[in-house]
Amino acid sequence: MPSPQQARAQASAITSPKAVAEVEAAPASQLRTLFDRPRLSPGQRRIAQYLIDHLTEAAFLSITDLADRVGVSQPSVTRFAAAVGFSGYPALRERLQTIALGTIGGPGVSEESGNELQSAVDAEIENLENLRRDFADPAQVIDTGRRLSESTPLTVLGLRISASLAEYFAYAARRIHPDVRLVTLGGSVAYDALLQSREAGGTWVLAFSLPRHAQETLSAIRVARQAGLRVALITDLALGPLADEADVTFATGTGSRLVFDSYAAPGLMAAALLQAMTDADPERTHGRLEEYEQISEQHQFFLKD
Repeated sequence: MPSPQQARAQASAITSPKAVAEVEAAPASQLRTLFDRPRLSPGQRRIAQYLIDHLTEAAFLSITDLADRVGVSQPSVTRFAAAVGFSGYPALRERLQTIALGTIGGPGVSEESGNELQSAVDAEIENLENLRRDFADPAQVIDTGRRLSESTPLTVLGLRISASLAEYFAYAARRIHPDVRLVTLGGSVAYDALLQSREAGGTWVLAFSLPRHAQETLSAIRVARQAGLRVALITDLALGPLADEADVTFATGTGSRLVFDSYAAPGLMAAALLQAMTDADPERTHGRLEEYEQISEQHQFFLKD
């Protein structure tokens, strides 16, 4: 008889994309696709990120107001519109308004008054709703989970505030993967760990980068790439140098209504990748979970429920 964790692993296997009804992508995902151009200048990336972060307001701004908000010139906005495939700013704004009006008119968070803590919960609900819509097609999650599963060793990188999610992922991944290496210190310590992982046969790194984004995370990712490792990144920014360096980026919103951010959506994104790793090699998963259950029972790791 399977253990409770084995039963959960089997019951929660990710559904094949072809069995999922088509659902329109979340607004932020639509914008990321719209702005996914490798040669955007730093100024153009700032415009793109502002539009992603402030869609419902920015979609109705004049070119003058948008330029002022971002801190660029009006010609820069015009060049940005052309760079992402539009005849000019009016055409881009029309597309933005279509996406924004779909957001406003669709299901979402209630705008009823509440206190600051309720507002923080509302913001996280919206982040999770957007992630749910992104999961309508789980193909990228499934493929990345398989690649992470095949990488031996698998390195998990999370520095500063991102260390907590990296530790969660590594702790769980060790139940189903034979060699998981956690890196939570930057600088030469991270470089040594990444280089040793590659020398030992590793092919992938899973990196976490959440606000405030650490310069040493970007440096470590660049070292990983130079060593021949591929990088999957969980972050809140789909644009910018971190995403540019990663092979695969999973961008999810973070809660920013309180003094310190909350990470409901990135945490669920991490759990989804763990599930995809579990699905990638069910025989290995079953064997490792069974062995762990026997050891935990023998040494009484856990209290009886």
